[in-house]
Amino acid sequence: MKNPVIIKSFPNGLSIYLDGEMPFAQLLEEVAVKFKESANFFKDASMVVSFEGRSLTDQEERQIVNIITANSALNILCIMGKNEETNKNYVKALQKLSFHQEVLENAGQFYKGTLKDGQMLETDNSIIVLGDVYPGACIVSSKDVVILGGLYGQAYAGGNGEDGHFVVALEMSPEKLKIGDFKYKTSEKQSKWSIKPKVQPKIAYVKDARVIIEPITKELLNDLPF
Repeated sequence: MKNPVIIKSFPNGLSIYLDGEMPFAQLLEEVAVKFKESANFFKDASMVVSFEGRSLTDQEERQIVNIITANSALNILCIMGKNEETNKNYVKALQKLSFHQEVLENAGQFYKGTLKDGQMLETDNSIIVLGDVYPGACIVSSKDVVILGGLYGQAYAGGNGEDGHFVVALEMSPEKLKIGDFKYKTSEKQSKWSIKPKVQPKIAYVKDARVIIEPITKELLNDLPF
């Protein structure tokens, strides 16, 4: 019988092959065993993951991620989808800005979960949010903000007054955004009920005394003023 769970590693990520015929409950047990056996190898590395060989619902993907984190010390940054070019560009962006390593080394932190209407997250550190920031929610950091999900609410980076910071999100549609002393506000009002998942990584930063929001490209990363 072939191995129902096969793990292939690549720089900063894992490709996980899953048997397409095995009952899902049994497959979860196999995933648990596989990552428990590999725990010492991967240790507490921060990784993006992709799933191959089987079509999964969002709920099933979450269950697998929960099983992986329960049986290892891995930090799962995000799940890579089918748009390989977008995924590659985003991983390169993470590497270039060293979010998943430098942020932690400089007293940064992770927040796993979605911020909903009325919720606020405030920190003196750089922060990576593993989830969405919904309309009416707010995240404030004295340093940098990275959202591995959608930014539909409010985000404030450089809360210490410095403008050499940035905000990155997979989907950038903020109600309000501020970096240092410079504000950015969208011209279109966001609806709480019309959020559409869309992977389009963007970065917000200060240039010429105003906040600029641009798609992440290799050329842009080479020219950023920080």
